[in-house]
Amino acid sequence: MRVAVVGCGAVGSRAARQLLSTDAVEGVVLVDPVEVRRDLVRARLGERAEVASFDEALGRVDVVILAGPTGTHPDAAAEALAAGRHVVSTADAIDDVRRLSALDGLARAEGRTLAVGAGMAPGLSCVLAAWLARRFDVVDEIHVAKAGTGGPACARQHHRALSHMALDWRDNGWVRRQGGSGRELCWFPEPVGPRDCYRAALSDALVLVEAFPSAERITSRMAATRRDRLTAGLPMLRPPHAEGLDGAVRVELRGRRDGARVVEVVGVAHPPAVAAGAVAAEAALWVAQGRSGPTGAFGLAGRVDPVGFLAGLVQRGVRPAVFDGQSRPGF
Repeated sequence: MRVAVVGCGAVGSRAARQLLSTDAVEGVVLVDPVEVRRDLVRARLGERAEVASFDEALGRVDVVILAGPTGTHPDAAAEALAAGRHVVSTADAIDDVRRLSALDGLARAEGRTLAVGAGMAPGLSCVLAAWLARRFDVVDEIHVAKAGTGGPACARQHHRALSHMALDWRDNGWVRRQGGSGRELCWFPEPVGPRDCYRAALSDALVLVEAFPSAERITSRMAATRRDRLTAGLPMLRPPHAEGLDGAVRVELRGRRDGARVVEVVGVAHPPAVAAGAVAAEAALWVAQGRSGPTGAFGLAGRVDPVGFLAGLVQRGVRPAVFDGQSRPGF
């Protein structure tokens, strides 16, 4: 198989590298409007990587990974689906995820698959939730928290998210909450550890609700400092780092097992861009090989085997940790 990677930033370049480490992938086609960045990534990846325009790439590949900035994914996904290509999107903005999910009819009509939110959160968070749910008889609540960002585009998106309304699933309906509210101290796997987390315009609940119809509450939060909250409504005071190396995702499920109330927590501490790239690459393999079930647009939870998917991520260096709660606060 051949895969097009649209967007050669921190996440896209990592996804391309992960794909080229897989025997099933013959090559990758890099697409990016910034030619200098695209050519630099191509030079680093070697002979099995080539460059092309988006239209040219659609004629050469089986799957398209969309890893570009917020707002670029829905139209590109629609064009790729209409050209008969499977699509994996790393989008995490609420508007993007909604518009991508609305392409379900087009994906089904074309007999193709569109994996929505296949990054760190949503994406890895969805697979962790599906894996943890196997330990429950009934899942009542899902609470996702994440810390850190990938590349500059991801950092800017998260900066904006703190100043926009959050979207929670509660009692079979959507509830809007003020971004930057709802402070909660969340423990992430080491070395990230405890961080104050707040509501923000995050899309995890949108892609989890379909896979967990019994859940009465689904929420998501992100780690932030006091300065992050105070400046969220302003332009970023300084340029974001080229890549955030400190990050983690945490998923907490509450429900019932054997008639008792149970709370379980699982997480991953990993550089966000690396983790998101690994999830996108693994998702591309699953949709191309028909292992994600019926065609259409969907989140990863409930549509991939979480054990098999996580096993693939472990081979790529992304290792989950389960909170034990025994000898120390942490994982």
